[in-house]
Amino acid sequence: MKLNHKFAQKIGLLLLNVFFIALCFIVLIPILYALSISFNAQGGLLGSDFRFIPRAFTLDHYRAVLVDQPLFLWFGNTLVLAFSAVGVALSVSVPGAYALSRFRFGGRQKVFSGLLLLHAFPAILSMFAIFRLLSPLGLINSRMGILIIYVGTMTVFGLLNLKGYFDSIPIEIEESAAMDGAGMWHTIKSILLPLARPALIVTGVMVMIFVWNEYIYAITFMTGASNYTLAVGLYTLQATEMTGSWPVFAAASILVSLPILFIFFATQKYMTTGLTAGGVKG
Repeated sequence: MKLNHKFAQKIGLLLLNVFFIALCFIVLIPILYALSISFNAQGGLLGSDFRFIPRAFTLDHYRAVLVDQPLFLWFGNTLVLAFSAVGVALSVSVPGAYALSRFRFGGRQKVFSGLLLLHAFPAILSMFAIFRLLSPLGLINSRMGILIIYVGTMTVFGLLNLKGYFDSIPIEIEESAAMDGAGMWHTIKSILLPLARPALIVTGVMVMIFVWNEYIYAITFMTGASNYTLAVGLYTLQATEMTGSWPVFAAASILVSLPILFIFFATQKYMTTGLTAGGVKG
């Protein structure tokens, strides 16, 4: 009886693994499809003789992206916005999350509930209000304006995630440090921030991914080819049926995805800990 139970468990585990492996392959099909088109010398998007391994292999589509299109300009614009947003968002989120986690002040719960409410609403609903706020300040079509939008959008996520992580760190650690003569800022810098490294890395990566992929705000508040981000630049490659090229678009999509994919895999070990331990708590 016990052997049959163990055998059934092994079969169930095997079937579960097979299911998830098959699911991974299904999820990878669009990526493999884009990769195949980007290397296909025939340049066809659809065809009865389509193969994931092209019959005629070429790198011309990648050359067209790197040489004929201002990809490095778009990359530079996005990189500046991404790193600036990560730096500012973390600078605001860390002290704010610590205050919400450790201090018991009047209206604390209302502030926390307000942050949750803000995070629940789709960002696109705020487009008109943002335009009315930024226009009198001359921040339309400026990096400072779009940076304020990105920071304001992702700081709420940072506050919620980091606050939950700070809640999971025992307060006795700070009390012990205080008994040894350490001040509050020294305790935060030398003890809490190293302990919260997974949450800080995850928050930074999530902010960077948001800025890297964001399109609606960038196309609305930034005009002119010199201000394009990667998401907007990719759209221009396939903006019209007459001038667009699917193989070039596919090649550009693959190239644009590589940096963020590398960052994700480099920080993958922190992802589960940083997100689950940062669950929202009241």
